[in-house]
Amino acid sequence: MRLLVTGGAGFIGSNLVRHLLATSDDEVTVYDALTYAGNPANMAGLEADPRYRFVRGDVTDRPALTEAMAGHDAVVHLAAETHVDRSIASADEFVRTNCGGTNVVCDVARRLGVERVLHVSTDEVYGSIAEGSFTEDDPLGPRSPYSASKAGSDLVALSYAHTYGLAVVVTRSSNNLGPYQYPEKVVPLFVTNLLEGRRVPLYGDGGNVRDWCYVEDNCAALELVLRRGETGEIYNVGAGHEITNRELTDRLLALCGADESMVEHVTDRLGHDRRYSVDAAKVRALGWSPHRSLDESLADTVAWYRDNRWWWQPLVRAR
Repeated sequence: MRLLVTGGAGFIGSNLVRHLLATSDDEVTVYDALTYAGNPANMAGLEADPRYRFVRGDVTDRPALTEAMAGHDAVVHLAAETHVDRSIASADEFVRTNCGGTNVVCDVARRLGVERVLHVSTDEVYGSIAEGSFTEDDPLGPRSPYSASKAGSDLVALSYAHTYGLAVVVTRSSNNLGPYQYPEKVVPLFVTNLLEGRRVPLYGDGGNVRDWCYVEDNCAALELVLRRGETGEIYNVGAGHEITNRELTDRLLALCGADESMVEHVTDRLGHDRRYSVDAAKVRALGWSPHRSLDESLADTVAWYRDNRWWWQPLVRAR
């Protein structure tokens, strides 16, 4: 299969490209605008693979995207603005890229006769839940500009399935961790700070709960939904590894050989959702399950950042 991966130079995108090239005979084209989180270094070592190709472009640029998408069998749409704090400071780019870009991706795919579009979303579109877990049938309740723009992009993508018959499937994944994650997100931020002897900023009381999924496990779920998911359906992807931010911080301190003195308690994020949790029974019924435990995921992630300072130190210096 010939796959176009939008946002393929980002965190999840680059890990997915590596996963696909390693586990299939697919030909993969990465389409990425290379904004701050789209990093050519994420693709290091792939240039020699004859099944890999890179095209620089913005998903809102219809002519460029049309040229890049032509001849592909399927699209995996990951291109998005993703950081909640950035969306709170300035929401414009989030609406433009996440909603407008998704519309262009789906419309171009429809006009070109692309066979399949996988739209990759987030569990944040559901909002916070005190007990239990959200299923795919639950209403959306996004509470930040980021999550609202992703909820909007989900609805845009699904509208193309219902209105035009475009073969769209949607995934909503829990928090990911692993290699090549831009060091503004909590795990790489905390790990890189600790490895350089700097304190880590813990929001509020640290009681916010997230479900952590190792990125390679998420990529396996994305591939499965791409190939076997039903058109017009949504699939939650969660590993069932729920932990508070305080507990996450403690585990990262231990793995990095640091103590409580390295924690800086800071004012909580505006509108900070307390707990995210999704029911992943639907994707598990397709045959997926996470391979790594939370302890393994955290240890592997810390080890990768410890061993790959060449990748993250230039990003940290440029912040």
